[in-house]
Amino acid sequence: MPHPKSPTPIGKRIKTFRTRKKMTLNQLANETGCSVDCLKRIEEGQEIPPVGTLLQLSRALHINSGDLLKEEAQQARDKRAAAYTKRTQDYAYTSLTPGAEHKHLKAFRIQIAALQEHKGVGYQHEGEEFVYVLKGNIEVSVGEHVNRLDKGQSLHFNSGIQHHMRNVGKNEAELVVVVYDP
Repeated sequence: MPHPKSPTPIGKRIKTFRTRKKMTLNQLANETGCSVDCLKRIEEGQEIPPVGTLLQLSRALHINSGDLLKEEAQQARDKRAAAYTKRTQDYAYTSLTPGAEHKHLKAFRIQIAALQEHKGVGYQHEGEEFVYVLKGNIEVSVGEHVNRLDKGQSLHFNSGIQHHMRNVGKNEAELVVVVYDP
């Protein structure tokens, strides 16, 4: 029985789009505010970009954010690939609004491994963000303000302010994040 094709990691897809556009890492850094080192880590698969950074990257590369996430949706349907993702990534997400590439509102299901923080600098993007915790315990820092959220709790904030999330619990956290991108 042939093995299913492994999904292309998101970092490789970002690099492919960047090189097709003949864009250097320096140019992409200036368009997104990410450091060149951070972009290299993302492209090499050492760092999984948060949703806000994905939106910034897709805008800078002039592509639909859904183009970066298409294979994530397929991956979620493939149990073997999903198990691999869960074992190898601290931060995984799936689009809940496929086909909304040209819409202002996008929703994602996000999983963060126990006691993990998304590595890299805090991030920000124009618009608003809504976080609803399906399971687990997380902290969402918005600027200097730290919000502690447990299962069933939510937070709505200005995503133009630098923010980041981390799982403060001993079990995986799962959330729904809705981003409004004007």
